[in-house]
Amino acid sequence: MISRHALPVKLKFLGTRGEIDVRTRRHNMHTSLLVSYRGADVMIDCGLDWLGKFERLHPAAIVLTHAHPDHAWGLQGGAPCPVHAPEKTWQTLKNCKVEDRHVISERVPTEICGIAFEAFPVEHSILARAVGYRVSAGHACIFYGPDLLFIHDRGAALKDVPVYIGDGATLTRSFVRKRGDRLIGHAPVRTQLTWCAKEGVARAIITHCGSEIVTGDQRKLAGKLRAMAAERGVEACIAHDRMELTLR
Repeated sequence: MISRHALPVKLKFLGTRGEIDVRTRRHNMHTSLLVSYRGADVMIDCGLDWLGKFERLHPAAIVLTHAHPDHAWGLQGGAPCPVHAPEKTWQTLKNCKVEDRHVISERVPTEICGIAFEAFPVEHSILARAVGYRVSAGHACIFYGPDLLFIHDRGAALKDVPVYIGDGATLTRSFVRKRGDRLIGHAPVRTQLTWCAKEGVARAIITHCGSEIVTGDQRKLAGKLRAMAAERGVEACIAHDRMELTLR
């Protein structure tokens, strides 16, 4: 008999494209991750590409990282399941007719369909405040942060996390802007790999891909990423739409 805690967690990258105009077969849909555990599927983020389409996935719940169009506007017509998000996201998300709304408190693990989600504030946008999620079930644990410049309390967010799933807006180029005294934007993949090395995260998967990745030579990009990761003692790859991963 298999114990509850030994059951696998399955990840499916439903979409891996950031808020860019170009799209390919590998990176076609707005970034979204499906986390499956004990027969329940929880969808993280539901961008505009998913409007009128995500219902066919039959998610048991939806969790949002922030209110930007490519992460939340697929819910403009509502949702057939509960939707969970931090209070700041609900305050910003005015154009979505979600009836079954639930608030996720920051830094408090919240169980959704048997999966624990702990929201960590991340710097990304002033108007649409964002979080990344430490997601755990059974023996599996990941950190999921598709849009971020840096993680507040990074040590706690990545402590004992074997898999980091992060922001692919740019591999090495700076994507930082200043608004008043605040920095906003995206951390390069190179910087995120350094975070993983410092916090002992063995594996990094890059999603929410920008133009550099989506339009680039996939073989060369994969080689460049592997080399950057190897320099830091980390294993890394670029996710693509429909990519699946099983964690035990």
